[in-house]
Amino acid sequence: MLTKILVLEDDLLFGESIADVLEEEGFEVVLCRNGQNALDETYKNRFDLYLLDINVPLIDGLSLLQELRRANDHTPTIYLSSHQEIETITKAFDFGAEDYLKKPFNTDELLVRIHALLRRTKGKTRHCAGELCLDEAHKCVLMEGRELSLSLKEYQLMALFIRNAGEIVTKEAIMDTLWNPSEMISDGAIRVYITRLKQEIGSERILNIRGVGYRLVS
Repeated sequence: MLTKILVLEDDLLFGESIADVLEEEGFEVVLCRNGQNALDETYKNRFDLYLLDINVPLIDGLSLLQELRRANDHTPTIYLSSHQEIETITKAFDFGAEDYLKKPFNTDELLVRIHALLRRTKGKTRHCAGELCLDEAHKCVLMEGRELSLSLKEYQLMALFIRNAGEIVTKEAIMDTLWNPSEMISDGAIRVYITRLKQEIGSERILNIRGVGYRLVS
C-alpha cells in the first residue's frame, strides 16, 4: 500500500510542483487549496502524513491541525510555511506538528525530513488492548485485524477505552472527549454510543461501573 500524503497549499503552481516531487518518490498525494477541503478529505481518506501551509483560505493551517488533534487525529504533520516568526513556529509545535520547514526550501531536504518522520512515527500510533487495536494515524479501530465501522464519535470513544484499557473511564471523561463544554449532554446520549460499541465488539467487553462510568475488558 502506498504511503498517502495530504498537501495543503493554496498556491496551485507550488502545490502541484510539490505533489509531482512526492509522486515521483512513490507517494500517493491529495492536494487541497483550502483548509475546509483538507478537513473534509481527512474524514474521507486515511493519510500517513500531512504537509500543511498556514495562510490558506477558509480554515488556516494552524486551526486545522488544532481541530484534527482535538478529534484524536495524530497523523504526523510537517508545516511548509513562509512564516519566520518564532511565535507562529511555537504555535505550530504546540498544536501538534512534528516538524516545520520554512519556504523557500530544497525539495531534497523535504524528502529527507518526510522519510525521517515516517521512520520515527511508524508503529508509534498503534495501541492494542487484546484483539482490539487503535490505529491513531489512520483514525480506525481494528478487531482481530478487521476494521470496525465507526462514526467519528464512536471512534473517539473507542480510542478512549483502548488507551485506558482495564481502567474505569468516567462519564465526565467521556463527555469531555465527545462533546464541547458548551453542549448539554445527558447520560442517555452516552448510553447510545456505549450500546453501539457493544454491538460492534461484544457486550461483555464493556462493563458498566454503576454511577461512575465504564471499563473496557481486554
